[in-house]
Amino acid sequence: MEQRFSRWKQQSLNKLDQSKKGNLDRHIQHVVSLINSCQEYFTTSSCSGRIILIDGDSLCSDVQKQNCVWLFVSHEKCTSDDLMSGLAGSSGDAVLKFEPFVLHVQCRRLEDAQLHSVAVNSGFRNSGITVGKTGKTIAAVRSTHCLEVPLSHQGKLLVEREYVDFLTQIANQKMEENLRRIQRFYENLQSALSAEKLQKLQIPDPPGSHELHDPPHMLETENEDRKESDVYKRRRKREQHQTNCCHGDVDNSITELDDCLDLFL
Repeated sequence: MEQRFSRWKQQSLNKLDQSKKGNLDRHIQHVVSLINSCQEYFTTSSCSGRIILIDGDSLCSDVQKQNCVWLFVSHEKCTSDDLMSGLAGSSGDAVLKFEPFVLHVQCRRLEDAQLHSVAVNSGFRNSGITVGKTGKTIAAVRSTHCLEVPLSHQGKLLVEREYVDFLTQIANQKMEENLRRIQRFYENLQSALSAEKLQKLQIPDPPGSHELHDPPHMLETENEDRKESDVYKRRRKREQHQTNCCHGDVDNSITELDDCLDLFL
């Protein structure tokens, strides 16, 4: 399984970008790089979010069909003049859409698909995990933070310029919120991956490191006991010396000197 996943990852990252844009959106480059740097993941498709104006066939209600015309597209905020210029080229049913950040990530194993919980905590509530028949585990990060409004029919504008200005403001607000969620997702994912890595690299304490050394008060007690023992031995020695003497005129100066020294012990 490990070798097969590595082969899938290499093939996916080496293939050409098949999207209309042809390259990675700049607002999610750091997210994609972070995911692809991990052995457990690689991205299969992504979009940072976009404001698009598409022109569909008047006889067909499905604006998602592949033969629709893109009148305007931007992965940044736009102006109402941008939309009006796009609408000037409409000959069918023009629809203004805001599509938020979307990301599909293939995971090595089902237990590696922690992107699901990270996405939910970042504001992308409509996320899920899919396991295919071949064993491929795909984690999808999506959002319901969308906008879709029809603006023309058979090339005729249905709304006033004032309403286009209003929709431009709404679309730009959604783009701003979308970018904030992307950054929150990146930070949460970075923290989750770092915590997991630290947990895997955690080194246990060496044997015996939990044993405590003798506390300072125990050392002081042992020193005091040793001093008392030395004093006792000196006094016993003096007593034995006095007993063994034949005469009572023992030099008391030596005894007095020893007693004085004992006071400093």
